[in-house]
Amino acid sequence: MITAVVGINWGDEGKGRMVDLLCAGYDIVARYQGGNNAGHTVVNDMGKFALNLIPCGIFRAGIVNVLGTGMVIDPEHLWNEIETLRARGAEITPDNLKVSEKAIICMPYHRTLDVLEEDRLGANAQGSTRRGIAPVYSDKYHRKALRVGDALRADTLRGKVETVAGFKSVLMSGYGAGSVSVGDTLAWLGEFVGRLAPFVTNTESYLESAASDGKNIMLEAQLGTLRDIDFGIYPYTTSSTTLAAYGPIGAGIPGRRLDRVVGVMKAYSSSVGGGPFTVEMSGAEADALREAGGEYGTATGRPRRVGAFDCVASRFGVKMQGADTLALTKFDVLSYMERIPVCVAYDIGGARVTDFPTGDELEAAKPVYEYLPGFGTDISGCRSAAELPSAARDYIGFIENAVGARIQYVSVGPGRDDYFIKCEV
Repeated sequence: MITAVVGINWGDEGKGRMVDLLCAGYDIVARYQGGNNAGHTVVNDMGKFALNLIPCGIFRAGIVNVLGTGMVIDPEHLWNEIETLRARGAEITPDNLKVSEKAIICMPYHRTLDVLEEDRLGANAQGSTRRGIAPVYSDKYHRKALRVGDALRADTLRGKVETVAGFKSVLMSGYGAGSVSVGDTLAWLGEFVGRLAPFVTNTESYLESAASDGKNIMLEAQLGTLRDIDFGIYPYTTSSTTLAAYGPIGAGIPGRRLDRVVGVMKAYSSSVGGGPFTVEMSGAEADALREAGGEYGTATGRPRRVGAFDCVASRFGVKMQGADTLALTKFDVLSYMERIPVCVAYDIGGARVTDFPTGDELEAAKPVYEYLPGFGTDISGCRSAAELPSAARDYIGFIENAVGARIQYVSVGPGRDDYFIKCEV
């Protein structure tokens, strides 16, 4: 069984919470794209954790966690994440954490370039996390990047570093930021990739062997459909492919097919970063929803933009991800609302639009709302659909019909056990 757990919307849907919950029946959890530019929050009996690079199966005994070929890995950040988790009681060894030798290294100069470009753009900045993700993916496709395995080959590393340092120095000089030091770069790689050396392996062979042996593999995505580099709200996207279809490729088993796709979406909308966000609330209305949902970025701490559930965007997300089943998270957050807005269409130049647009049309879109009755009570203690008030059940049914897929899991709190299964699929 190969399952992908993916985001339906802009990211921050609660994928980490769902991976932590659902991976109990799996042998392996593998991240397949992205870097430390977003975070997954996990709450369990050990406490609350924010993971940026390490897969969310790390807290389950017996599960092997893989950082896949499609990732961009900042080894300094990864090492600090390992040490932080260990200090809080997590067991992390080369037996339960494996890093692809083919994954791309996110270098200090990538972080610097990310900051310089966002500062140059000023008011037109794209909302980067300033952690080097766009520059490192650019180098990957420019064929000027270093892979993790490169840093462990002392006989050829210096020549490769000299090549990329010269290339990046040309770009750095355009910002007036000096040049990239070969010596400093080698020292940094030696320190942090050196520490990670026991974890680095040929993960493609490992995963293919596991799949051949019938092991259950879960693929963990970062961000969501609308941040996908090809199908998202370009250019306000991430720099990688966030879709489930890329999962086997980015993990390192491109010849394998997915058996299941679990799409995760919130009971309302949230977004970190720039770009069009049709349902965005403002003022006191936004403040109330942001505080009720604790909507602050896991990786950055930035206040998230918030809004009503967006049926247009979510239906598009479900289709692009090929989701077989859905998980609805933070449903309990809506309990304070007397009536709940839901965006059922967009108004673009006076025309009612129900297909997700792109480019200038999306920029011009205005939300068309319907209002559903509020729940009138706290639902965080509910552990079955039957325990929900009728208005809450009606809300779930409305969302299912609007996006064209069944909701199987419903989260009513941040803890591992704060959920129920609405239907078996």
